[in-house]
Amino acid sequence: MYISSTNSTNTRMRELIAKGEWQAGEEYLYTGFQTAGRGQAGNGWESEEGKNLLCSILLSHQSSAVSRQPFYLNVVVSVAVHKVIRSVLCQAEPVCVLSGETGLTIKWPNDIYWGDRKIAGILVENALIGSEVRYSIAGIGLNVNQTEWLSNAPNPVSMKQISGEEYDIHELMKALMDEMHTVLAMKPEEVWAYYKAHLYRKDGFWPYVEREVSIAPTMNYSPSLEERDGERLERPVFLAKIENIRGDGELALRDQDGNLRTYHFKEVRYVL
Repeated sequence: MYISSTNSTNTRMRELIAKGEWQAGEEYLYTGFQTAGRGQAGNGWESEEGKNLLCSILLSHQSSAVSRQPFYLNVVVSVAVHKVIRSVLCQAEPVCVLSGETGLTIKWPNDIYWGDRKIAGILVENALIGSEVRYSIAGIGLNVNQTEWLSNAPNPVSMKQISGEEYDIHELMKALMDEMHTVLAMKPEEVWAYYKAHLYRKDGFWPYVEREVSIAPTMNYSPSLEERDGERLERPVFLAKIENIRGDGELALRDQDGNLRTYHFKEVRYVL
């Protein structure tokens, strides 16, 4: 389903489902413009009208892998988005030469990065009946043809900025759904293997900093920022390498002293 404008595709889809107005068989909703786009942990999502892919995909919980590991939905969507971006960008040979298999990565838990710049964000939300998940909605913002950014987003990049090419948003939506169906049909161990093989900063030691868990928007850490809105940001930076992403989405890091440190989302920041 396509609509020209809405507040947020995730919000709009939930409203339509709650009112009984969501058509049976519809799998997704996408728009040309969001007036209140949302990202992870309270972050907003900037998007110039008609320039980017802004969509929400309705996901069921029939898979046993999903019922055992709810975070698996984040893995599935991340892999599908990564694969479709890589497939489209690699139609331009110079881009493939630049990126190889490592330029485009999945930044835990579910952002897509080009180098150290964010090209796509994913927000998976669950609808509950009691303690059971009725369905999930995966909201996806993919920077496609936008080349100027007006917000204080620290590190955005678009497909056009990478390749110099203009892309058809509607064709990208179709390609994304085809890829989603492909990934959902894969064995869970294959999906997990792809996710872990393409993790951002998966090799070697990299700087991290712990953070206080709060409802404040999550940002990558910059040592030059000491305070923001009264919150002390300067904490001891430590070097660690990714040892594992566990089934519940927990990030396991091994620091240079050999200690294992584990974090849930929002408990640690990358230092860029």
